[in-house]
Amino acid sequence: MRTLSRWEPFRGVGSLQEQINRVFDEVVGRTTDESALSTWVPAVDIYETEHELVVKADLPDVDPKDLDIRVENNLLTIHGERKFEKKVSEENYLRVERSYGTFSRSFSLSNTVNPEAIKADYQNGVLTLSIPKREEAKPKQIKVNVSAAK
Repeated sequence: MRTLSRWEPFRGVGSLQEQINRVFDEVVGRTTDESALSTWVPAVDIYETEHELVVKADLPDVDPKDLDIRVENNLLTIHGERKFEKKVSEENYLRVERSYGTFSRSFSLSNTVNPEAIKADYQNGVLTLSIPKREEAKPKQIKVNVSAAK
């Protein structure tokens, strides 16, 4: 005769989660000099106003001399490097989580902007690029004349 057992839909989920975490830690958790100094991709916000397109990139500890900003064929490229400064000897580090090395971000620009008039500002680790729109691309308000009824 068969015995009935109660069905528990979430039995084993905890152990599955533990296995996934263990695999993830084995793959990602390796901290070697090479992985600690790997390339990184800085976070970027892009928004549009009535008169310009604005690109903001988080670049903490990046020397402005190490930034290269170009526009070629309507492609905006921000290239640079965050260097790992060895002010502290390597054996004194307990943890290195921030990424270092070169980075490059590229964004397609529409024909509505004027790439020759880009302004770049770097303050508190944030690069802000202001890309003005061409005059013909700015919204135009049309006034409606109301004539008196006859």
